Parts: sequence; C-alpha cells; structure tokens
Amino acid sequence: MLILQLFLMVLITQAEKPDCTPQGHRVLPEMEKDGDLIIGGVFSFRTGQDGYAESFTKIFSFREFKFAHTMMFAIDEINRDTDIIPGIKLGYKIYNDCGSTDILRAVMTLVNGLDQSETGANCTKPPTVQAIIGHSGSTPTMSFAKIVGRFHIPVISHFATCACLSNRKEYPSFFRTIPSDYYQSRALAQLVRHFGWMWVGALSNKNDYGINGITTFIKAANEEGVCIEYSEAFESTSLYHEIIRIVNIIRTATSKVIMAFMSHREIKILVDELYKQNITGLQWIGSDAWITDDSLADINGHTLLIGSIGFTVRNAQIPGLDLFLQKVNPSQFPSSIFLKDFWEHVFDCSLNPSEIRKTCNGSENLRDVQNSFTDLTDLRFSNNIYKAIYAVAHAINNLLSCDQNKSLNSNSSCLKLSINFTTAGRENVFFDNNGDSPARYELINLQSVNKGKMKVETIGYYDASLPKGQRFSMNNVQVVWREGRHLVPVSKCSESCPPGTRKAIQKGKPVCCYDCILCPPGEISNSTDSINCLKCPIAQWSNTRGDACIPKEIEFFSYDEIMGILLALFSLVGVFFTIVIMLIFYIYRNTPIVRANNSELSFLLLFSLTLCFLCSLTFIGRPTEWSCMLRHTAFGITFVLCISCVLGKTIVVLMAFRATLPGSNVMKWFGPLQQKLCVLTFALIQVLICAFWLILSPPFPYMNMDHYQEKIILECNLGSAIGFWTVLGYIGLLAVLCFVLAFLARKLPDNFNEAKFITFSMLIFCAVWITFIPAYVSSPGKFIVAVEIFAILVSSFALLFCIFLPKCYVILLRPEMNTKKHVMTKMSNDIH
Repeated sequence: MLILQLFLMVLITQAEKPDCTPQGHRVLPEMEKDGDLIIGGVFSFRTGQDGYAESFTKIFSFREFKFAHTMMFAIDEINRDTDIIPGIKLGYKIYNDCGSTDILRAVMTLVNGLDQSETGANCTKPPTVQAIIGHSGSTPTMSFAKIVGRFHIPVISHFATCACLSNRKEYPSFFRTIPSDYYQSRALAQLVRHFGWMWVGALSNKNDYGINGITTFIKAANEEGVCIEYSEAFESTSLYHEIIRIVNIIRTATSKVIMAFMSHREIKILVDELYKQNITGLQWIGSDAWITDDSLADINGHTLLIGSIGFTVRNAQIPGLDLFLQKVNPSQFPSSIFLKDFWEHVFDCSLNPSEIRKTCNGSENLRDVQNSFTDLTDLRFSNNIYKAIYAVAHAINNLLSCDQNKSLNSNSSCLKLSINFTTAGRENVFFDNNGDSPARYELINLQSVNKGKMKVETIGYYDASLPKGQRFSMNNVQVVWREGRHLVPVSKCSESCPPGTRKAIQKGKPVCCYDCILCPPGEISNSTDSINCLKCPIAQWSNTRGDACIPKEIEFFSYDEIMGILLALFSLVGVFFTIVIMLIFYIYRNTPIVRANNSELSFLLLFSLTLCFLCSLTFIGRPTEWSCMLRHTAFGITFVLCISCVLGKTIVVLMAFRATLPGSNVMKWFGPLQQKLCVLTFALIQVLICAFWLILSPPFPYMNMDHYQEKIILECNLGSAIGFWTVLGYIGLLAVLCFVLAFLARKLPDNFNEAKFITFSMLIFCAVWITFIPAYVSSPGKFIVAVEIFAILVSSFALLFCIFLPKCYVILLRPEMNTKKHVMTKMSNDIH
C-alpha cells in the first residue's frame, strides 16, 4: 500500500500545477460528479462477447451497473464522513465501454482529461484522475494498466484476478481488492485432492486470465498427485467447429470432473452445446469469474451446472446501498444513454414518445423491482468496489495528514505510511508488496435455480494466510453434487492419448494409469496412443496440434510488417528533407552562407545523402541475387561519397582560415578542382573495393535454418566477410579522419566556421557505427537487417541536420547574419 500512497502523492502534487488547456477528441463519461479530486471508473454495462472483442450485443449487465453505483455510493458516503479527507470532496467519472479499443480510449481520457472543455478557456482543475477503478476483466485491465502505470496513476480492480497482474515491473501501479488467481488456482487444486478426484479435465478461455489460471492449477494439481486428462482453451468468439471439438473431447473423456477456468460467456456457450447434445453426468468446478453469475440461470442447460462448486470472495453487506440503488433515476444523469436504456428495459416503457412502447409516466420506482440490480443478497464483488474506493480515500487522507514541510527524499514518516483499515463490515483491508489483497475464499455450491437466480450455499472456507494443513475447511452444510445428486462423484482413469501426444508409462504403479505428453516442437504423432513422436524433415516443422508436419515458415524483413513500414517511411522522410534543403540552398546559392564553404561540395553532399537514404530501401523486401549485391555495394559507395564531401568541406575550412594569414597562398593548392579530385579519389577507392568483393565472392540469398528451428530466415549471406568489413572499415577510416580534422578546426571564427557542426555530426556518425558492430553481430534473424537500416538512417540524419540545419536557420530566420560584411567582420574580430 506504500506504493499506492506514493502514486497518489505524485498526483496530488500535480494537482497544484498551473491551469491547463486540454485538447483532443472528447470522450464523455456515462456518469460523472464534480469534486476536488476525481476518481475514474471503467465498466462494461453491456455484454455478449469477450472483454477484448470489438462487437457487443445489447445484453444488459446489471452486475456491472451495480458495480458503478456501488462506487458512487462509496464516494458519497466518504464525502459525508468528516473523519476521512475532511474539507475535500471526491468526484467521479464513470465510463461504460466494451472492447479493448474503447476501454483503452476511456482510460486514456481519464489520464489526460480530454473530456474537459475543448474551448480556449483554461482548465480550472487538474484533468488527471487520482485513481482508476476497474476493469472487471483481466485481459482489458492488462491492456491499460501497463500504460497507466507509466503515468503513476493507481489502477484498482475489483475483479481482475490474473496472477500476471502481480508483476510489479509490468504493472507498477496496479492494485486489486480481490485475491490473485495464484491463490485461487492452488486452492482449487487442494479442493480436487480433498474429494479424491485424481483424474480431471481442465478447460479455460484462451486469454491471459484463463491460460495463466489453468496453467497454475495444473502445476498445483500435479504437486498434489492429481492427473489432468485433458487441457483445452477456447473463446466465446471461437468458431463453432472449435466448440464442437471441445465438446467431443468431453464426451469421449473418462474423467467426469471438469475444472473450468473461464468467464460466464465461455461457460454459457459450452454448457448450452453440451445440453443440446445431451451430455450429462459432469461435476463442474468453477473459477470465481462465473461461479456466482446469476445470468447462468438464463441458459437452457443451467440444470447441468447444478452441483457445481468453486471458490469466490466472501460475501458482505453494505449498509445503505439498498436505499441508494432504489433512488436511481434517469433524471440523475440526463446525458447517460445506458441509464435511459436500462430504465426503459426494466419498466418496459419509453422515456420518449413511441408507438412501440408505452410512455413512462414518472411513477416508476426501483423499490417495486426485483432483479439482479436491486438484489443485495450477493455483494461479494460490489464489496470489492466499496473497499477500493475506501482504500483510495484512506491513502489520500494519510498523505494529507503528513507534515507538508518534510522532504520526499528524507526518511520521513510520510514515506512509511501504510494502508490498513477495517470496513464497516469488520473486514480488514490491506495490500501486499505486489498490490494483492489477502486470499480468503468461500467454497460455494450451486444447489438450485429459483426465480431466475442460482441459489448458492457456502460449504467451506479457504484462507491462504494459515499454515498449509489448515487453509481448507468444510462446514456441515449438505452438498448438492452433479445435477442434484447427493453422492460424491468418482472420477476414474481411462483415457486415450490424442494425436500430438505420446504415451509415457510411469515407473511402478501409476496414480493415473499413464501420462499423455505433448510431442516436443519439431516432432509429431499422427495417430491415437502413439508410443513415440516422429521428427519432422529439416525443411518442415510440426503444426500447433503436433499431429502433422508442415513446411517451415520463411521469414525475411519485408514491407508487410510495421517495423519495415516505419523504416521505409523514415527513409522517405529523409529524402524529402534533403530535397527541401537542396532547394533552399539553390534558391540562396549566391548568398555568403552558401558560398562560404564551396557550394558545389554542399550540393554534392546533399545528393549523396539522398542516395544514402534511398539505399536503405534496398535492405527491405525478399532478398534476391541482385538485391543482395546492390544493398551492400550501394551502401558502401554512397556513404564514402558522403564522408568524402564532408572531409573536403573540413579541409576547406582549415585551408580557408590559413589563407587569411599574411603571406599565405595555401588555397591555390586546394582549390575547387583539387576538392573535386579529392572526393572522386576517395570514392573510386571504395568502388574498387566493392568491385573486387563482387568479383571474388559476392553476397547471395541464403536460407538460414540454424538460427530458428521452427522457421527459415531468408537473408543475404555476405559472401566474403572480409569484403564487407573492408567496406565498413574504409568508411570508418574516412569518418575518423574527418572527425579529427573537424575537431582541430572547431575553434575557428564562428561566422565562417562550420567545423564544429561537422565535429558534432561525425561524433554521432562514429558513435552509431561503433555501436552498430556489436548490435550487428548479436542481432537474431531478420533483425540484423533492421539494425543496419537503423544505423544508415541515424547517421544520415545526423549529417543532414547537424551540418545543414544551422545554415538553413540563418538563411530563413536570420537573414541579417547572411551578409559578407557580417561574416568578414566577425572573422576579423576573432583573428585579432
């Protein structure tokens, strides 16, 4: 909890900064209330698809809507309490969004305050919220918690249980008032072992919540001596044949106990299909994401889930929440579209004149309604919202109570505060170093369906803080088992290993007959109960199911991937800037700043820089015999031409300064003709090196099968490594020589001297290519090409901007300095 307070301290400090003027696209909250400090909330009031899907049906999620109102209730309650943050009123902004894109957009709006006024008026309050409550799903929470963590804004979830969210490096500002799946998965493994189910099936949804949860469960189950007959994953968006495939696995499996680590969406789809195919007699063990969801009573196959057991957080009562929910009315938030839809759905009337429905007359009141929104018998997860709001309030209160004169860098008590409080329901609330809440669960049993609700009974408890042998306990409540039976089900071992696995006979008497071990990557088994896995040929690899060998994927650096597009774009941007600067120099070619240092060399340098930018494009795309030869030779020649021009300009600076000394006639030995011959000579040497390289051992396309086992890297083999490093070494030699001469001339008169800019550009150039060598040698696969392109672009931009940008600045913005008188006067002053 210390970290939460530090994040809040940063935000409160930011709240004292001057007014701001936010700009951008407005994303309006569903419900909001003004306050001195704002707490954000992100929920999904509609459901029908998975948390990251972009299309949702119009199924109302009364539970999510209740979460939002619990948050509002807790904030109102805190504002009335004079003992917590006195003198400061909390406000809220609650967003209703579905799909990863909309959820992320809502969260970023809470972070940067884009829902503020778009006018020119200054903001009167800090746009950033002090904390964000939500989301219910682990996957959408992961997508934005990592980003929000960079802004040091606490994210407190009431329902995101994925153990991966405990990673403080990835999610530094994430907290939750619900235990991590790390503990739930282990509790479920101990539950399976307690009832003697040594042979079980495992199912999960195919996202971070499901995969992490079921993986941890399987690991813990194996430690308990429990064998897993099968482990499958799917999504609510999976194709129908994928659902059928999993249903068929359940049908043919010998285990009658299934661990389902998924959300209510997946369990509904699966059970509905099982009901259609009349597959019965299964004992379900559920994760907390679906075991208490009342919407399960709406599906046809809900009777198959009677007898299910699973762990969930402990139930609680929130005094006063019932009256608060009964007062909900569309007039409270006139701009809320969902509240309007909710009201019309509940009372089957229309708030606007309609021919389809009767018009609402204003007498409607939620006191007369009995549904999952007004029902307060199960407030397990609503209580987590309640605790999250109070945790934020206590953190703010403790920070504001500290001595404001104490430095944050001192060893003061402000940095040693911890959040540890007790709610009105006598529940102790605190967070560990990972932002997790203590793992205390109730074991519940779905015993019947009554009036559209699943009736549950608490049959046991689990407390991870107790010693291992005392964590799990049962009470004396009668348990209802699968489909209403009263006998504990028995799960025996009798399984066939499917394709993609092999049988592994255990030494001695096995607990679970035998194990089905997945074939390692690169090996397959294409028949049931295979004894061995067969290796695929060198040019093939196993498919994801491990039941067939397929040709290996051929990979190369192409324009189809984001990195290739970005590098090509930067290359074209470099060409554009070079052409623009060339036009500026041509227009102002008769001005002193252009003529001062051999304008012909300047134009030749700009031309060579254009070629440098363009040559990087030859590195992108499928390697061919011609492209492999072109990319390295073009790179070597254009860069030598470029460095030769820079070297010539550097020598001109030195010679020109010496020519101003009395009696000096040095410039006649290094006039324009000599400068051109110097550039031509240096370039011809590189041309000869490249010619020998291409004649003796040219680069060629090569299929690299050594770096990756599962795919082939199509790359350009250097042919002769000596040729490549000779080309690179020659460039480096010229660059070092240029850098040394420019460094010696760096203190010559400013208005005539461009050596200091050349020094800086060559310093960057040399640093890039010195760094390039280890990066080039160590980069894997196609990324070696990206490293080379990156080095070309960075060094080219360094030369372009460092040498020409100062001159363009004088030409365009300081024309009074672009005169012969100014140049000669300054130079004369520096000499004398």
